[in-house]
Amino acid sequence: MSVVTSKPRIQPGLFGLMSPLAAIFQLAVVTRNLLYDRRLLPARRLQGPVISIGNLSVGGSGKTPFVILLGKLLNERGVRFDVLSRGYGRSRQAMLEVNPGGLPVDFGDEPLLIARQLGVPVIVGEDRYEAGAYAEKKFGPQLHLLDDGFQHRALARDFDIVLLRAEDAGDRMLPAGRLREPVSSLRRTHAVVLSSALPAESLPVEDKLIWRVRRGITLKNVPPHPVAFCGIARPRNFLLELRAQGVELAAEAVFRDHHRYREQDVRQLLHLKVRSDAGGFVTTEKDAVNLGGYLSALEPVAVIPVRMDLANATDVLDTMLRMIAESRRKHEKIGGARL
Repeated sequence: MSVVTSKPRIQPGLFGLMSPLAAIFQLAVVTRNLLYDRRLLPARRLQGPVISIGNLSVGGSGKTPFVILLGKLLNERGVRFDVLSRGYGRSRQAMLEVNPGGLPVDFGDEPLLIARQLGVPVIVGEDRYEAGAYAEKKFGPQLHLLDDGFQHRALARDFDIVLLRAEDAGDRMLPAGRLREPVSSLRRTHAVVLSSALPAESLPVEDKLIWRVRRGITLKNVPPHPVAFCGIARPRNFLLELRAQGVELAAEAVFRDHHRYREQDVRQLLHLKVRSDAGGFVTTEKDAVNLGGYLSALEPVAVIPVRMDLANATDVLDTMLRMIAESRRKHEKIGGARL
């Protein structure tokens, strides 16, 4: 079995030497959150309600599939909304409305995937308030989905959703671990999204809404004995899911998250296919976005979508929309009293 990597693998334990840096990072995060909690740092509020979808750790928790899932549920209800995203990995820093036919270099791979899947406006920008203000000026004060927004506290939100992984509860802060903020920050959230198999009893989420999701992949037209390749946060999960569904892999190729494919990468993959006597390729939707026009050079190639199902989806949506309406009424009363 062959492995192709776009960067050297980091040896386990190296980050353990950096625990003082993790302590400094945690102190900075806690201090910043305290300033927002006490309103010493301002959070600006848009006209339309804001739903934040985020997590505690770096990458790989399923935020993008969940944004798409929630967006599809809102579309089914006829709720008008847009998506606000940072647009990680793009080369242009200007605020832009995503063109679904565009390139990840301009908009980022995940915003492009969201725009193509949902068919709604997706605005990318470092300042999510300005992105939301732009959306409201163009489309009206509709609902906003804030992608990867839990740490972006400069924008006020009406409902916070945090996707939690089993490893988060026992993980450490960056750079010693993968946590962007401590698990105690869950006190800010309204709903915690857990996998169907993860018990909630061991997590500090007693007074939160607990939503259960089941995540999987859908296989279609997979070539025999393919080369599996991906550039995602947790490639091992994708490879394990393929094997769990009976796909016999001829070889694997792993790139770093958000990898933007070049001609050299395609040549490497084609060489690996010949060397391993593979019948084709299998990859993820996110990688297909980053391949762009190179995707056709890898035919036959199966692009595998991530499927995420939400338990009791109707009740979940009803509860969330009701709580958002209550939040908006509360802030309107406060605003009226101040006037």
